[in-house]
Amino acid sequence: MKTLFKSTLFLLLLLPMSFFAQNVVSGNVTESATGLPIPGVNVIVKGTSNGTTTDFDGNYTLKDVKNEDVIVYSFLGFASQEIPFEGQSTIDVRLDEDQATLDEVVLIGYGATSEQDATGAVEKISTEQFNQGAVVAPEQLISGKSAGVQITPGGGAPGQGGTIRIRGGASLSASNDPLIVVDGVPLDQRGVQGSRNALNSINPNEIEDFTILKDAAATSIYGSRASNGVILITTKKGKKDSPFQFTYDVKASVGNITEKVDVLNADEFRELIENAPGTNPSLLGESNTDWQDEIYKTSVGAIHNLTATQGIGNFYYRANFNHTSETGVLKGDFYERNAFNIALNQDLLDNHLKLSLTSKNSLDKNEFADQGAIGSAVGFDPTQPIYDPNSPFGGYFEFTRQTNGGITQQNLATRNPVALLEQFDNGNQTRRSITNLNTEYKFHWLPELKAVVSAGFDYAEVRGGNFRPLASAANTSNIDQFQNYSGFNRNYLLDTYLNYKKEINLFETEVDLTAGHSYQEFYSYSNSIGTQQDQVVDFPESINRNTLESYFARASFDINDKYLISGSFRADGSSRVAPQNRWGYFPAASIGWKLHNEAFLADSKFVTKLKIRGGYGETGNYEIGRNYGYLGLYSPSQGGARYQFGNEFVSTLRPEEYDEDLKWESLINYNAGLDFGFFSNRISGSVDAYYRETKDLIATVPVPAGANLSDQLLTNVGTTVSRGIEVGLSGEIARSENFNWELNYNISFQDREITQLTLGDNPDFFIPQGGIGGGVGNTIQLWKEGYDPTTFFVFRQVYNDAGQPIEGAYVDVNGDNQITEADRQPYKKATPDYFMGLTNTMNYKNLDFSFTFRGSFGNYIYNNTQSSGGFIEAATNTPSDYYANVNANVLETGFQNAQYFSDYYLRGADFVKLDNVSLGYTIPGDAVDFRASLTASNVLTITNYEGLDPEVFGGIDNNFYPRSRRFVLGLNFIF
Repeated sequence: MKTLFKSTLFLLLLLPMSFFAQNVVSGNVTESATGLPIPGVNVIVKGTSNGTTTDFDGNYTLKDVKNEDVIVYSFLGFASQEIPFEGQSTIDVRLDEDQATLDEVVLIGYGATSEQDATGAVEKISTEQFNQGAVVAPEQLISGKSAGVQITPGGGAPGQGGTIRIRGGASLSASNDPLIVVDGVPLDQRGVQGSRNALNSINPNEIEDFTILKDAAATSIYGSRASNGVILITTKKGKKDSPFQFTYDVKASVGNITEKVDVLNADEFRELIENAPGTNPSLLGESNTDWQDEIYKTSVGAIHNLTATQGIGNFYYRANFNHTSETGVLKGDFYERNAFNIALNQDLLDNHLKLSLTSKNSLDKNEFADQGAIGSAVGFDPTQPIYDPNSPFGGYFEFTRQTNGGITQQNLATRNPVALLEQFDNGNQTRRSITNLNTEYKFHWLPELKAVVSAGFDYAEVRGGNFRPLASAANTSNIDQFQNYSGFNRNYLLDTYLNYKKEINLFETEVDLTAGHSYQEFYSYSNSIGTQQDQVVDFPESINRNTLESYFARASFDINDKYLISGSFRADGSSRVAPQNRWGYFPAASIGWKLHNEAFLADSKFVTKLKIRGGYGETGNYEIGRNYGYLGLYSPSQGGARYQFGNEFVSTLRPEEYDEDLKWESLINYNAGLDFGFFSNRISGSVDAYYRETKDLIATVPVPAGANLSDQLLTNVGTTVSRGIEVGLSGEIARSENFNWELNYNISFQDREITQLTLGDNPDFFIPQGGIGGGVGNTIQLWKEGYDPTTFFVFRQVYNDAGQPIEGAYVDVNGDNQITEADRQPYKKATPDYFMGLTNTMNYKNLDFSFTFRGSFGNYIYNNTQSSGGFIEAATNTPSDYYANVNANVLETGFQNAQYFSDYYLRGADFVKLDNVSLGYTIPGDAVDFRASLTASNVLTITNYEGLDPEVFGGIDNNFYPRSRRFVLGLNFIF
């Protein structure tokens, strides 16, 4: 009886609690069309922050659901569903594709359009397509991914940036870098003082997508800065009505060089010196030192990302902290980034007013190794030791000579490469913030019209210095050498524009109109103090300021969902250009025809998408090399450059040459394209053909004596023409619930030539280019009408019957029975005829695998490491008390003397690289989703080139910092 009483009392106590009991709902979300699960679907109780997301298999569990709650299921590309809760324990949902969002939105500059309505050459590369691994430089995410876009990695220094070329670039002396716009803020194309890469302040983990504008029809809205293409970078934002999510991602990496410059080892070098006439073998040492082994080491790195994101009603945010650190394979090289990124969004006034703030803030720390050690390691005597206890140079072995003042270094001798690294301290810190506040208001009385105001800034400041002690043999002065420097870059932006978008009944036309104004100011300052010769010098300050004011407009029409017409116009006024040339005008027009919406294709089960398009546009190049090249400027003398009046030394002002009519370069571009998709876009792609003509090219050319203040003048003299065909293909080979396989391939053909280079009519005129190591002032390339700007200028080598080059024997091109400068000929080029990229992506259930190949064909490299050190006198033609090592190529040629201008050193640089391989496995869980991955980069290079790497920007291989092969272990936790 007592037990019954207690049980009854317990139940009575629980009865009130039952009114507060909460329900748990679970289920599965799939595609209605295929039945495949959809991971990442937002499942949230309407009007609250109570929610979750589906796991990799589309499963979810939602707690604390009450009767009469409404559960909202939403995911990008699918129509949202709202289901009232009526006590069900299981709710399975099938989402329909939302045709309004299925056609992907792409940015086009001051606005957006759908992929099917774009009439220019525009390509979007999203997160799921990025290269994987410990990526530090953001541009490496898209290497090999886009037709017409070639990204050449820099050297192997940590944090080193790459060179981006869209359709080969359009200039000679001016910049060929594309304009990069980050969340609406155009970056200063001159870069950031003290930074290895201006893009490193953008955390690659936080990039949502890249949109690449290739032709002038797409880029002309950016006017005077768009001749080399435009890249729009969009960073990740929070999602509306999404539950709180915390992510921790870590990547640990190791890397080693895969190749070294082929030089003589100690035994081979001894044999060479002993057999060479007139040498003194007693000067050789007794060591066997591989100097390249001594300066390189294993590189290690780590990348940590901590991210929090949430949507609370009409407010949503994303916050990320990133720590990146990486040592270089060259001893003493180091890069570190600490970055905080935040994105805040607030919708107000029934979504008529949208406020967004994005801010990317970073602190970069660099330790720069002396890269001169790379060349020294190639040329230093391998029979000498690293250390010498009797050395006056900090205990390092150096080549010395006896003078009246005692033992001093040999001024012309190669320096000990280990000492160069260890007796040099060079570092800096760069703080940077890229911030933009964007306000978008849809008028209540006319919701088709919206006003956008975007205010942004890009501010960076640097402090750094370097030090080399008096004890270093590389210090040839009588005091410790140092330099301390500081500076900042400041970039302000204010964009205001109106956009009107409405479908009108006339011909069922959708009208999209935009007009606005832009103002941007660029300011930079730098100063430094340091030693020059044997004194401390306070160097002159450098201040640089310029402004750009612009007006722009665009009108686009989609008629009957078939016919597309678009036109844009921009007027740019720049303080860099003389008043009479200050304003530039940049029109563009393009058309498109969506054939897949025509009656004869509307019901096709084969053709999903078929669109033809064509466009014309004009753009300019703002980065012409000088800010005020049209003004007569006076430069103050520096350091010891002074004029003596008796016993007084007076600093001078030196007038500089100038061209009062200097103006920016201009480009005219024609583009025709075809976009297609078959079998529900399981096979899709595009083909583009273009013709570009750049006028008023900037070049430094000789001028008659007395015509200006110098015999060389930067002026507008040239014209180039480039043509190309680009093909991009994508195929879903397999698509099922458990197994998916996709291949993406692109190939680009290009041809570029200089069509005018002088204001006169001299057909033999050329401008030497491409400085090389060896001799003083030697060059190996040229600019000349009718040739590619990277063409080499060489003698044609003569070979014997055994196929070996004959020293000093060249083809007598002009038949005058003597070899003179007139027999040097333009021959081969560093620009590839075509390049390609191939990406494979596969996943089986929770396992994923991807790799990327890149290739380049038809390009040549001048092997300067061989030409400057591949002959016997490079070792023996030195002062009488030391010898230098030589390239092992001397064993093949037997050259006694330098043959710098022989085309023997021009080598085919075709290559195919397995650039990126990634294997990952995801383990979904109730509380934590976990993913582990293993990635390798720079995995394999297939080439006949004998040097370190066939991928050398500019085509001259000399003192190249080798890239490492890296292996990366990644762990990702989603809470």
